[in-house]
Amino acid sequence: MKIAFIGGGNMASALIGGLVGKGFAPADIRVVEITPEARERLQTRFGVAAYGEMAPAVEGADAVVLAVKPQQLYPVVKELAPLLSSQLVVSIAAGVRASDISRWLGDYPKVARAMPNTPSMVGAGISGLYAMPGLGEGERKQAETILAAVGMTLWLHDESQMDAVTAVSGSGPAYVFYYLQALQEAAQELGFSSAEGRTLALETFVGACKLAADSGEDFALLRAKVTSKGGTTEAAILTKEAAGVRAAIVQGVKAARARSAELAEELGKAE
Repeated sequence: MKIAFIGGGNMASALIGGLVGKGFAPADIRVVEITPEARERLQTRFGVAAYGEMAPAVEGADAVVLAVKPQQLYPVVKELAPLLSSQLVVSIAAGVRASDISRWLGDYPKVARAMPNTPSMVGAGISGLYAMPGLGEGERKQAETILAAVGMTLWLHDESQMDAVTAVSGSGPAYVFYYLQALQEAAQELGFSSAEGRTLALETFVGACKLAADSGEDFALLRAKVTSKGGTTEAAILTKEAAGVRAAIVQGVKAARARSAELAEELGKAE
């Protein structure tokens, strides 16, 4: 599979690095990047061909990955439209619906949308994937192969689910960092240095996530195993429940989903 990336930023670089690391030939990957310094960086780091214009990168490609900022997507898509023949188009631009991209491309049917998250930059991402009805099984496999280069994938049956994926896993790393920050601050208030608090918070999260992943047990059961009746953990959990922490987390995710839907409406108004 020959892949053309439109945009060579952080997420595109993560995908390119993941693909090369999984055995894709650099000669089969091309990148369109307007900044000369960025082109040089991509060529040096990955050995891929980088272009300042779209046409030579897209010609002969099997898949085109749209990896530009959402606000830049419309003019990029309009420039891409006359260059397409039968290529798969995969967008990783947050908040822009596949149906709108298809419409901007003149009702082009071979469009997939993906929502990777920032842990993809260290090969530990999770990406939601949605395919337009015009995509065949082979093209779905191509899209999955591209995103699987940086982590796990989850196919969605309806594009509206992408707003929920954005809210849960797309924005999710920020929730984790938020809790890590609070745990570090708590450690400092209890007498630890900033560095010591960071280590305690971070390694606790890393270990707990590994335990949860390896055991496969329900999160509630894992929590109960640590929470002895009348013990220290119960005191902390009861305090959090009384403060409505869990409910606030759920409400926050719902607010993120609502905002994602609003952004999709706003971004999709381009003509």
